[in-house]
Order: sequence, then structure tokens, then C-alpha cells
Amino acid sequence: MKRSTLSLALATVVIPSFSLISNQAVAQETNTASVDETINVIGSRLSLRTATDGTAPVDIITEDELTAGGFTETAQALQYAVPSFNFPRSSITDGSDAVRPASLRGLSPDHTLVLINGKRRHSSALVHLNGTTGRGSSNADLNAIPVSSIKRIEVLRDGAAALYGSDAIAGVINIVLKDQSEGGSITANAGQTFEGDGEQYKVHGNIGFGLGDGGSFTLSAEYHHKNKTNRAGLDPRQQYPLVNGAPDPREATFNRLNHHVGDASFENKAVFFNASLPVGQNGELYAFGGMSDRTSQSGAFYRRALDNRNVIEVYPDGFLPLLSPETSDASLLGGYKFILGNWDVDASASFGQSEFQYRLENSLNASFGPSTPTSFNAGTLTTDELNANIDVSRFIPFVNNSDLAVAFGISYRENSYQIEAGDPASYEDGGYDGRPAGSQGFTGFKPESEVDDSRDNVGVYVELENRLTSQFQWGAALRYEDYSDFGDNTSWKLSGRYDVTDNFAIRATANTGFRAPSVQQIYFTNISTLFVNRNGELVPEQSGTFNNVSTVARELQLGALQPEESQNLSLGFVWSGNDGLSLTVDAFQIKIDDRVILSSSLVPSDSQAVADALAAAGADNARFFINAVDTTTKGLDVVLTKDFAIGAGDLTAQLAYGYNETEIDGVNLPTIIGDLEAKLFDSVERTRMTRSVPRHSGNISFTHKLDRLTSRIAFNYFGDYVLENNAGLQTEFGGKWITDISAGYQVSDSLKVNAGVQNLFDEYPDKQDPSNQFNGIFIYPNTNAPFGFNGGYYYAELTYSF
Repeated sequence: MKRSTLSLALATVVIPSFSLISNQAVAQETNTASVDETINVIGSRLSLRTATDGTAPVDIITEDELTAGGFTETAQALQYAVPSFNFPRSSITDGSDAVRPASLRGLSPDHTLVLINGKRRHSSALVHLNGTTGRGSSNADLNAIPVSSIKRIEVLRDGAAALYGSDAIAGVINIVLKDQSEGGSITANAGQTFEGDGEQYKVHGNIGFGLGDGGSFTLSAEYHHKNKTNRAGLDPRQQYPLVNGAPDPREATFNRLNHHVGDASFENKAVFFNASLPVGQNGELYAFGGMSDRTSQSGAFYRRALDNRNVIEVYPDGFLPLLSPETSDASLLGGYKFILGNWDVDASASFGQSEFQYRLENSLNASFGPSTPTSFNAGTLTTDELNANIDVSRFIPFVNNSDLAVAFGISYRENSYQIEAGDPASYEDGGYDGRPAGSQGFTGFKPESEVDDSRDNVGVYVELENRLTSQFQWGAALRYEDYSDFGDNTSWKLSGRYDVTDNFAIRATANTGFRAPSVQQIYFTNISTLFVNRNGELVPEQSGTFNNVSTVARELQLGALQPEESQNLSLGFVWSGNDGLSLTVDAFQIKIDDRVILSSSLVPSDSQAVADALAAAGADNARFFINAVDTTTKGLDVVLTKDFAIGAGDLTAQLAYGYNETEIDGVNLPTIIGDLEAKLFDSVERTRMTRSVPRHSGNISFTHKLDRLTSRIAFNYFGDYVLENNAGLQTEFGGKWITDISAGYQVSDSLKVNAGVQNLFDEYPDKQDPSNQFNGIFIYPNTNAPFGFNGGYYYAELTYSF
């Protein structure tokens, strides 16, 4: 189903709904769920519980907490609310500048499952390729979901594959959409960095309507515009060919701030809806979904006038290729809840699609000479996901006068992946003067890279949960999945909690999990221009990423991808005091076998077999997705909150801390021609897997409320991490504290103003080693900066509620 078809399907749900809307009552409604409120929480399909009342650690991030720091991106707001969630910034990393990798507990981005209203969310079509954390993975694009549509976010910090299926190794992020039947709000936000760039403005809001008798229809929308930031150093290199053996006079006046190293500029539009309609006495129809479109722009490496990748008749002073991808996400889910005898039944079906279209501007194909185009469609990636589920549950009388909660169900999922070739001019060799072929900045997908494949799977599960006594509760789950491409898998989970006193409880879980190789990892293939460190110099090479069904992979005997399998253990305690004090401490260990990685690059000099395979494919080097590594990740999560009733208002204090450490237990590389196993997983990839994410992270925040004034200060810590380049140089970047402040004033019942500063003291990451700065241009770690490298940022916003 293409975007136009999905748009029509979405319209058929949204438009008729308006005909059922009752007259709106103008009133303000609070959409925020209190942490103490009893609500449905992920980690159990059955229980109603509070944030600290479960057998596994769950963070509940309310709407107020999500918006308190003035963050305009959903993933960034979550990063500052949950220390174990990592959302780094990168620059000059191709498509990853537009859709950034996000991860939980120091694992890969695709080890975290994202749900919306408890239903699986599709992942992005983009594959992270160019040096970022999570290289070789794809993740759900959280920024495609507008903040204005979110009622709360629940983060389950525990393995949950036995409950939800593939991908839930590190945990689950469940986004609960707003569902009010009246009222709403609209917010306008604007700000810029201390440096005077990165200007952005955002208008977003939501409105609720009554639907039928007791139903609701909530509509949310946003428009977000952001200008780029740039922290590049000046380019000291010679730019022009010599004139009669002497420097060109233009060298003296050339603008040497020719690179763009910073956040991409973008324009994002999104709309989401959430609807429910009671049917009869015990039935409910429900639906939700949305669409988002984002156009971003980031820079590649500058092509100097003297470079053979430039055509001087087109760009006399050289040029900066601009990667301007168009990213779109669309989803639609409909379901029906009803009672059948003593059983609660929930049947639903959903379709989600992510599309990533590579576009190049201010570029050229040097092999076409002066007649080259300067803009290109370099190809499109598309992933579709179809889900159908039937879930059945009830309570059954059990021993000791308790109730046994029983749930079981069946699910069907189909994932497909398409690669469409770009314009012929984006990859063809025009034969001009021996110049390199392909659009500069990103070579287009060739017809031989095109794919249109899919796979499907069926899953069945059973889940039990019981509070056997007033002090002891337990749960168990078992899930079986059968995939069309690699076979089956069975996962299980056991959990327990014992309340030692009314205030103190111990909890533990043990579970197994798995992650099926994504369709992106199975089918993605491309040859693109990457800059590789060769003998201390960054040189452009045609780098090929080949899937496991390619001719190159078969010739090198790499074998088919298999699922990753995990074993998770957690142990912790909960203290809930009567004086507003709450403390949770949870230790965990996650062992993963056969992790799928994007390998290090093989080059022709490695063996004749490699040279022959690369020559046939037209690439200078090659990399592959392979099951290669066994790892163990250990860590600790701590959350402490305390409410104070002081003389002048109320004060809430919170401390959150996350620690994770990943070690490589074994490397099990495929046996390939030429005995090249060690080259497939080199030191660079080892460092990226184990040290590119801070081991320590945390925050301390204080929120004070006095009448109409709310003020907040937060101290956020991002610990040290290590990066390594292709020359083997390791650089450790020290930990940093980032201070945020904000204040909001409720002018009236309807109007609130808020202003604040993020990164008050203008902190930057440590600078890169001079030998890794590319002539002083890449001052900061551009492929991975946990809190970015923009410095301080100030903002103001105005909210009108009705």
C-alpha cells in the first residue's frame, strides 16, 4: 500500500467520524496522569497498577514532565526524562542526520520496541550506515509523533519479548495518546542558540470532541521549523588550482567556513488522531493513527574547486553537496473490544509505513561534465508493516481466594521492504574526463539495488498473573513465533514481587527474548561514497553495503541471517514512603547471542576472492550484515522522588541515574574465503558496540510551585564515552553536566507563558584529537555527541487552553 492509498484509508476513518461528533462543551481538561494514579501500564496485559506497583521497573513520564524542559522533539524530551534512554546527535552521517538513532540501556536502537496505545509501531525505513552509534540498525522514528498528541509515555526497562514479540530485548516504550472528549490547547514555541543560529519555531495543539454516546475523538497537529546550526572549523586547505605555479588570488578572499557540521535544518508537519466509540453495553470501537512529513537538509564533505569531483564550469569556487531527504510516516489502526461470555476480547488490525527519499541539492555528477544536473532524486527506501491481533483475557478464581488473570492471543505480522532506484544521473558514469560517477554527497541507488521483498510471522502467547497473597504476586508468560524466512522461536518470562512491609517491596524478573533480523538488514543494499581514513588521510571510496542474498555474499559464503537471542535477569526493590518519598533500585543483566552487526569493510588487498567480488560489484570496499557477536550488558537504574510541603509553595525533587556496561563475550564470525574473519569485526566496531554510549547518565531536578508560578531547575549528567577512527585512534570524551532552567506563569485559567534556557552554562563536548579533526574542521565528535554540540539555547512559549 503506497502513501496515497493509506491517506485515503485514513480519511475514511477520520472524515465520517466528524459526522458523529456531538456539540462541543468548552472546558479545560487535564490530560496528565498522576504518577500515583491507577492506570494500565505496559509489562502486563491485565493489571491496573501504579508506576511503582509492578514486578518490573516502569517509568511513567507525564505530559507535564515531557514538556517541562521546553524540548521540541519527542525523543529529546524522553532522553532528558529517562537517563537510560540515549538519543545522540550526529552530523555528516547521511540519512542519520534526519532520523537519529535512539536506544535504551546502552543496547542497539532496534533492541527497543515502540508501542502506541499498547500496539506495535513500525520502524523507520532508514538504515544507519555512517559511523553513528547503532550502526547497521533501524529504529522507530519517535519524532514523527507530535508531543501535542501524547498523554504520557511508559518506559518498561525490562525484556518483554514473551509479551510483545520481537525487538523487546532492552525494553518497551509505550506512547499513550490523548483521549479527551472536550477542550484542548494550542502552544507556540520559539528559540535559538546562544550562537544566534538554530532558530526554530513550533506551533502545535490538540482538541477533543464527544463522539456518539460517551465516546471521544482527539485530534492533534504540529508544524515545526528549525534552521541549521554550524560548529565547523575553518578550512585551511588550498581550494583552487595553482595559476602559473602560484596560489590563485581567490585563496585570500575564499569563505573558509565551507562545511556544515551541526544540526540539520528541517520542516516537520504531523497530524494524529485517537478515537473511541462505545457500542452496545459492553463493546467499544477504537481507532488511532497519523501522518507526518519531514524535509531536512544537511551537508556532506565540501568539494574544493581543484577536486576532480568538481566541475569548475559548474562550481568555480567548489560546492557543498546538500542532502535533503524527504521522510514520511503514516499509520492507521482500528479495533473492537467486546465481552464474549466471561472473556474480554480485543481484536485489532493496523498498517504502518515509513518512506525515506534521498534527495541531493547543490550537487553534480562529475562524470557528466558541464552538462551535469545539480539536483538528484537518489532513490527511495520504504518499509511497510501490517499487524493483526486477537487478545483474550479474564480473571478466574484461584487458590487462597485469589484471582488468576489469564490472557492469550494470536498475532500475524507482515513486513515488507522496497528500494527504488534513483534518477539515472545519480549513479550513471557519463564518461567525462575520467571523473567519478554518481551524485556527489550520496550516490544514487542503482537498478541492481532495487528490492521488493517481504516476510511474515505468526505468534501465539499465553500470560498468567496472580496476587497469591496480600504480599506476593507473580506472573508468567510464554510466546511462540514462526517466521517465514528463518524458522521459529519460543520465549518465556517469569516475574515476582514480595511486599516485605507496606512501604518496602522486592521484585525480580527472568526472561528470554529474541530479535528477528529486520527486513532492512536482510534486503538493504547500496554503493555510496564514504570518506575513509587511509594512512591518516580521509579519502573518498565507493563503499558497498551488500545484503546476504547478494552475489557478493554468496561468493564469500557468509550465510543467511539468524535471530538474536537474549537472556534477561533483573532484581530490585521499591520503597514507597508515607511522606512523599519514593525510591526504586533495579539491577539488570542482558546476555545476547548472535547479535546482528554491520561488519567492518573488506578491501581488495584482503584476498583475491574479495578483489574479484568487489570488482564485479563496482565497489572499493564491502560490508555485510552478519550474526557475529555475543555480549553481556550489566547495569543499574535508580529513581528517587520526594515531595516537600514548604512554607512558600510545594517542591518536588527527583534524582534518576542509569548505569550500563557492555562486554563482548565472544566473536563468532562466519568462515569465509581467505581466512578474513578478524577483518569483519575490527577494533573500531568493538569500541562502537561497547563504549560509544555513556556508561553513566543521570539527572537531578527540582520543581517548585507557588500559586500561579512554576519554576524548574535540572542538572543532567552525560558520562564519558570513547570513539575510535579507522586509523585505530581512540579518543575518550569526558562526562559533562548540563543545566536547564525554566519558569512558567499561569496568567489566567486559559493562558500560560513559559520561558527557559537549555544548557545554561553553554557546555560543549571535549574537542576531538587534532589528528581526527580533518584539518581542524571537525572540532567536536560529529558522529556521536550524547547532548549535541550546539551550546546553550533559550526559548519562550505561550499556551492557550480551552
